[in-house]
Amino acid sequence: MTRIAFLAAAALVAFPALAQNSVVSTPRAPAAIGPYSQAIMAGNTLYLAGQIAIDPATNQVKAGTIEEETKLVLDNLKAVLEAAGMTMANVVSTTVFMADLNEFPRMNGVYATYFPANPPARATVQVARLPRDVKIEIAAIAVK
Repeated sequence: MTRIAFLAAAALVAFPALAQNSVVSTPRAPAAIGPYSQAIMAGNTLYLAGQIAIDPATNQVKAGTIEEETKLVLDNLKAVLEAAGMTMANVVSTTVFMADLNEFPRMNGVYATYFPANPPARATVQVARLPRDVKIEIAAIAVK
């Protein structure tokens, strides 16, 4: 291996974002509703776009209780993770956007069932409005 090839390989190990990014996509999760990808794999890190309560079979919002919407959102994230060869156990961080933080305990009850051991780091915020007027959106970062 030449010195330049060695340095290039070392840079990719030290800075995986320099590696070729690849789009991760699955029909088992809703198609993107804008100019973004369901997820991007950069090195061994998967950056998952925020998911809302959209039924992947119809690509229509499936409004319901906070528990129902949270379950659908997490199922959608799980489908994207599986397309990347990962599971919920690979998730290291989530960001939860909620229309009403008064519903936090009910959302948290469903959320906990998806991360029964070693849950990821999380930030949860209330926002003025979410796309398509859903109750919740969750984005995630996972590492292989």
